[in-house]
Amino acid sequence: MISANELKHDLRSELINIIPSGYLSQLPRSFDIIGSKGRSVAIIEISPQLKQYENEIAEAVTRVHKNVVSVLSKETERSGDYRIREMRLVYGDTNTEVLHKESGCVFKVDPCKAYFSPRESTERERFRSMILENEEVLVMFSGIGPFPICMAKNNPNIKLTAIELNLEAHKYCIENIKLNKLDGRINAILGDVREICPSLNKKFDRVLMPLPKGAFMFLDVAINVLKTSGILHFYHWAPNDNLWNEAEKLIEEESKKSNREVEIIRRVKVSAYSPSLWKIRLDARIK
Repeated sequence: MISANELKHDLRSELINIIPSGYLSQLPRSFDIIGSKGRSVAIIEISPQLKQYENEIAEAVTRVHKNVVSVLSKETERSGDYRIREMRLVYGDTNTEVLHKESGCVFKVDPCKAYFSPRESTERERFRSMILENEEVLVMFSGIGPFPICMAKNNPNIKLTAIELNLEAHKYCIENIKLNKLDGRINAILGDVREICPSLNKKFDRVLMPLPKGAFMFLDVAINVLKTSGILHFYHWAPNDNLWNEAEKLIEEESKKSNREVEIIRRVKVSAYSPSLWKIRLDARIK
């Protein structure tokens, strides 16, 4: 992610003689770049007041960041089962598929077709030291595979299962497993976790639920496939003035239905969605 200070300074310099001075303060505060040196895609959010200058802003982005070949505008919030938002090409190459490098891994993705956030790289890094040798790990809503691939790349003796509903994301996950030379290390499955998990007929040491909006609806599934004293990593949106109560209550209520006890072992503020809303993660031992 490009920081607010870097972005404002660079774009202001590029646009100071193009956009009226009264509008310069409304330039995007930050934006994501997905890809690597030579070929990247920038995803920007432009205020309604600046729509008439969006082409000029997009061109300025490509001048400041030479590796950006396409500039996409966010048109909607993320919605639906696939967690993708509508994107509109503002400037550049119509081919928006790129290779993104992170933590020794490489991910192929088209952000118009599947969800991927470079902002979550730090969160993915955190799991390197958490995973124990020979664990069996399930990643729900696995997308193009960043969580399972990062874990498998750095923990050669774990067994990973990844489940994703979006066909396009699943295809990228399969390809990314091959790109990272992890064939046979990750069992990537296309389908709904509510249908797939019971059919696996197995229990896991650890279950990740990296879907902050809506993961709570699948807590029953996750808890039922956890071994005794297995670890649940539950993501949730929470208001800044009350980060943990709702998420903890959701886990406790669902565990109680299965006659299981909960021990909260870690509370993590992952990232700010807005000044008043955070993505959080609760790590809970389900006994």
